[in-house]
Amino acid sequence: MMEEVGMMNNFKKFPSKEQLTDELASHIALILQEAIDEKGKTSLLLSGGNTPKEFFKKLSTFDIPWESVYIGLVDERWVPKEHKDSNELLVKEYLMQNNASKANFVGMYINDKEPNECEIVCSDKYKKMLYPFDLVVLGMGADSHTASLFPNNKKLKEAYDLENNSLCIAITPNDAPHKRMSLTLGAILSAKNIILHIEGKEKLKVYEEASKSNDILKNPISAVLNNTDSEVEVYYA
Repeated sequence: MMEEVGMMNNFKKFPSKEQLTDELASHIALILQEAIDEKGKTSLLLSGGNTPKEFFKKLSTFDIPWESVYIGLVDERWVPKEHKDSNELLVKEYLMQNNASKANFVGMYINDKEPNECEIVCSDKYKKMLYPFDLVVLGMGADSHTASLFPNNKKLKEAYDLENNSLCIAITPNDAPHKRMSLTLGAILSAKNIILHIEGKEKLKVYEEASKSNDILKNPISAVLNNTDSEVEVYYA
């Protein structure tokens, strides 16, 4: 059974990863269906990594009108689409199968270009095809990064500027491989629904500390969790 924990955000704790996977996939399918019923289409922005793979597979089995779902990325490693570290490849392999094979995908990566050359193009494409965002699903690293907003990165202040109308920003991590393209903080906070999906005791400790932190340069996830204008649903097992 899910346990609701009285933390700052809407925190849902599950006794197993399997139950989290089932509940998260079901919840997301419902959000997507409701948006389609309301306006004829919906947008879903997803994160990469190992954590979401199982819920991607589960979500792909739901019988919703996937042809009306437009899937984008929270961030992308600037590598070719067939590269093992590509988030586009991950989403296509694990989510866009079964019923979800009919969904529409809007990627960030552009061949033969540097990410800093593509900020405007990426932002314009996301504004045209995905915006306004119905749902953003975030992950979080052990260093408290989310999307590709990394601690103490020189681009963070620009990424955090809520008067910056761009949805996308190019970022080179200090300590992680690959240049990146990421949603800005404003783009993330603009979503109608924001979900943070975390697993494991280490991530829980980081989350608890970040929930109390005002140091958004050191703890980027804090910039999302502690924004008073946005409610974040947290799914944890």
